[in-house]
Amino acid sequence: MADQRWDVVVVGAGNAAFCAALAAREKGAKVLMLERAPQDLMGGNSRFTAGAFRCVYDGVDDLTAIMPDLTPDEIARSDFGTYTSDQFFDDMFRVTQFRTDGELCDRLVGRSRDAMRWLHAKGMKFAPIWGRQAYKIDNKFKFWGGLTVEAWGGGPGLVDQHLKLAAKQGIEIRYGVRAVSLIYDGHVVSGLRVKANGKMEEVATRSIVLACGGFESNAEMRTRYLGPGWELAKVRGTPYNTGDGIRMALEIGASSFGNWSGCHAVGWDYNAPEFGDLAVGDNFQKHSYPWGIMVNATGRRFVDEGADFRNYTYAKYGRVILNQPNNFAWQVFDKKIIPMLRDEYRIKRVTKQSANTIEELAQKLEGVDPQGFVDEIKKYNAAVKKDVPFNPNIKDGRCTVGLPINKSNWANTIDEPPFEAYQVGCGISFTFGGVRIDPDTGQVIDGDMNPIPGLYAAGELVGGIFYFNYPGGTGLMSGTVFGRIAGHGAARQGNA
Repeated sequence: MADQRWDVVVVGAGNAAFCAALAAREKGAKVLMLERAPQDLMGGNSRFTAGAFRCVYDGVDDLTAIMPDLTPDEIARSDFGTYTSDQFFDDMFRVTQFRTDGELCDRLVGRSRDAMRWLHAKGMKFAPIWGRQAYKIDNKFKFWGGLTVEAWGGGPGLVDQHLKLAAKQGIEIRYGVRAVSLIYDGHVVSGLRVKANGKMEEVATRSIVLACGGFESNAEMRTRYLGPGWELAKVRGTPYNTGDGIRMALEIGASSFGNWSGCHAVGWDYNAPEFGDLAVGDNFQKHSYPWGIMVNATGRRFVDEGADFRNYTYAKYGRVILNQPNNFAWQVFDKKIIPMLRDEYRIKRVTKQSANTIEELAQKLEGVDPQGFVDEIKKYNAAVKKDVPFNPNIKDGRCTVGLPINKSNWANTIDEPPFEAYQVGCGISFTFGGVRIDPDTGQVIDGDMNPIPGLYAAGELVGGIFYFNYPGGTGLMSGTVFGRIAGHGAARQGNA
C-alpha cells in the first residue's frame, strides 16, 4: 500500500464512509476505503440498523422525488403528512435539551432533503416505513413521529446498495485493514499507519476522512467516559467500533467535542450476545413499550413509557434500564396490545414469558419480586383514565393519575389474558462524544480551534450533534450529510 498515493483515503465502510467516498469520487478524487472488519462482517453499525432516514419533506412530492416507484394506489391509501424544517429543528433541540451545536444542526436539518435526493440520484433506493412507522386507520396508513423513509432492505440493504454504488464509481475497498495512527508532521496529515495481514504498513494520501464509528464497542472506554456499569451493556452492532478514529485524531491534537458521557442506548433482549448478530440484525430491540409498561426487579414501574413517541425516547431508555437493580426490566402487555407488537417480538431468540393470570406471570418473571409486581399492576390499572380513547397515532392523553410515576399517553390497562412479558437489558448503539469539525468542510479542528490540514471526519465520531438523546433515524441522516460534506472537503484538498 505504501507505493501508491491516493487523493482521499476513507477509514471505515458504513453509511457515512460510503457517502464520503462517493462525494470525493464525484469531485474527481482517487478514493480508497479501508475497512477493519473482514468482508463478511463489513458495514459498521449501518448494517445493523433498520435503515431509517429522518429527513425534511413538505409533502408527497418530496417523497416521490426519492421514491418514484410509489404507485398512485399507495399514495392514495397513505397519509404521509409533512415533516418540515421547523419540526426537525424542534425535535433536535427538544430531545438534546437545546445542547445540539447550532451550526452542525443547521447543516443536518437544512441539507437533509438534498442529501436524500443526492443518494437517490446515485442509485440508492428508498421505501416508506410501512411496517414500523404507520398504523392503518380507516383503511389508510397514517405515518407518525416524523420518520417515513428507509433504505430498501433496511440496514443490510443499505450497505449492499452502497457496495454496488462504490463499485460502479471505481472506489476500491480493502478489508481486514485496521488504521493505527496518522502520519502527521505538525502541519499536515499525509497518510496513516495500518495493520494488515499481521504487518504494519503505511498508506500515503493527500487527505483522510475518518468515518469509523464511536467507541461503543470498547468496554474500557465506555466505562471511562459513560461511567461505571457501562461495561455491562450489550453492543447492538459491530464489534469493530472501538474508538480508533477518535483516538488517532486526539493523538495529533484534535479538539474533543460533544456529550462524552452520553450515548444512544435502547432496550435490548436481556440474553442477546455481547455484540450484534447479523443473522438477527436489529430484532433484539424491543420497542413497543409505549403501549405497555416496564417493571424492574422490585416489580415497580420506573419510567414514563408514554412520555413521547418511541422515536424520541427509545435512545435514552437503554441507559435508564441499565441503571435499574441488576440492570434489567420486563416489558408487560395483555391481549389488547399483543397483536400490535412489532415484528421483533416474534423472533425465535427472545426472552419471553406468558401466563393467563397476573399472579401466574408474577411467578415467571425471573429476578422480579412477585408480590411487588402484582401490587403494581393493581395500582396501575386503577389509575388509568379509561374515558380517554386509545390512539397510537397521536399523543392521545390516555394517562394515569395519582401514581409516583404517571404514564402520559397510551395507558392501557393490563387486565385481559393472555399476558406476555419480555425481558430487556441495555443495548448501546453509538456514543455521542467525538471530535470537532468545521460544519462546512468536515475538516477536523484542533485544540487551538484551527483546522488540521488533510484530516476530515463524519459519522458517529463527530461530536456536538447529539446530547442525552436522539430522534430516531437521525444517525444515518447525519452520516449522509456530513459524509458528503467531508468527502467534498477532502477531495478539494486531495486535488489541490
